[in-house]
Amino acid sequence: MEFLSEDLQKYVEDHSEPESDLLQQINRETHLHVLKPRMLSGHLQGRVLSMLSHMIRPKNILEIGTYTGYAALCMAEGMQAEGKLITIDNNEELAMRTKGYFDQSERSGQIDLHVGNALDIIPALKEKWDLVFIDADKENYSNYFDLVINNVNKGGFIIADNVLWSGKVFDKSKSDKDTEAIRAFNQKMHTDSRVQNVLFPIRDGLMILRKL
Repeated sequence: MEFLSEDLQKYVEDHSEPESDLLQQINRETHLHVLKPRMLSGHLQGRVLSMLSHMIRPKNILEIGTYTGYAALCMAEGMQAEGKLITIDNNEELAMRTKGYFDQSERSGQIDLHVGNALDIIPALKEKWDLVFIDADKENYSNYFDLVINNVNKGGFIIADNVLWSGKVFDKSKSDKDTEAIRAFNQKMHTDSRVQNVLFPIRDGLMILRKL
């Protein structure tokens, strides 16, 4: 489901900061060579993530769900000079391609890619997070939130992608596991007194949370 018409999407992208050459390369090659290229954040959402990161100026960023690294590189643009971004993905086949993209970035020395199960990796991380981006398996969104919230600094941010789930969240006829998981996550975020929340209807929906 597309929430913006093709013409409106083009107008919005034409009047937003363009992608860097590296991001254009990732975008193009992901669509040519990788399964499910719709998982890529893409131009508009990538610029939103970059802008938010520049506003937050995070020192430590955690990304859960790397895919081909597009979103990670966008968030790294606003990271502090001495900052660090840790990103986790369970797709070993994509890891080499993604690492190659990271190596081309001027931030390459600050990005650490972990391959494995995020539910196992996150508890072993000792950092305090200024920004967390959740974009992995939908059934575990609430679990990922529970694992990170205590290690998010006060005033820090958690961003969760795909929270509109192609419109299925407000379609009462849809009751598959992923849809129900996203509905539960959205309701949980809306009632959790530890965070301030706003759901942005950008692309497939971004839930923006600020820790109080």
